[in-house]
Amino acid sequence: MSKSNDSIKKTLTVAFLLCLVCAVIVSSAAVALKPLQLANQELDRRSNILVAAGLIQPREATRERVNAEFDKIQVKVVDLRTGEFTNEVSPAEYDQLRAAAEPATSERLAVDPAGIRRLEHFGLVYLVGDLENPDRIIIPVRGSGLWSTLHGFLALEGDGNTIAGLGFYQHAETPGLGGEVDNPNWKAQWPGKKVYAADSMQPQLGLSKNPSQEHEVDTLSGATLTSRGVTNLLQFWAGERGYGAFLAKFRQGGV
Repeated sequence: MSKSNDSIKKTLTVAFLLCLVCAVIVSSAAVALKPLQLANQELDRRSNILVAAGLIQPREATRERVNAEFDKIQVKVVDLRTGEFTNEVSPAEYDQLRAAAEPATSERLAVDPAGIRRLEHFGLVYLVGDLENPDRIIIPVRGSGLWSTLHGFLALEGDGNTIAGLGFYQHAETPGLGGEVDNPNWKAQWPGKKVYAADSMQPQLGLSKNPSQEHEVDTLSGATLTSRGVTNLLQFWAGERGYGAFLAKFRQGGV
């Protein structure tokens, strides 16, 4: 008499083979889709840079339009310790967030108002127009909010002081409160504001309940900690530990 097909050994064998087949299928799909995922990530990064700079509107962010506009941008690497351009790393291959996590390419911050823990040695910059007299200067910014790290781009006019736009592409702040950093009406307050006061290296921009100066915009209603986080991260990246020395060159008439 043949053995029962319901034996534990046969059941486990069938389950193992089924898991093995499924694992092979999933792994193959992940490998096959990796290039598409990377291409979509790059498209999203380019789109966020262009939208923050006011070069395109979100509804215009087709692959063709984004790539065409981004081709007009020069990507450079700045040594954040000196404010000078550097050729030590390639802008096409440099991963700024990964560099921030590596002790060899970053330093731990003793004073850390933005809540980023470590600061990378080199930072990317995106320049629209002439290298020495650009129309736009776009820098990546990040810092802690209430629940998450906010990642975004700050776009400045060629004077290195006047804000052209601000946008965050990644965060987990509370919808309707800190999540209002995505609100177009709030973001529309930033263009035209000034980062620095006259003859000052210290950034003054930030959020205020009663904005009355050229450096201030409305705070996020009901989101005190997110508002404070946005102020801190902007002042950090525009300050001396961030891109401050680099931006000072444009305020003084060129690199």
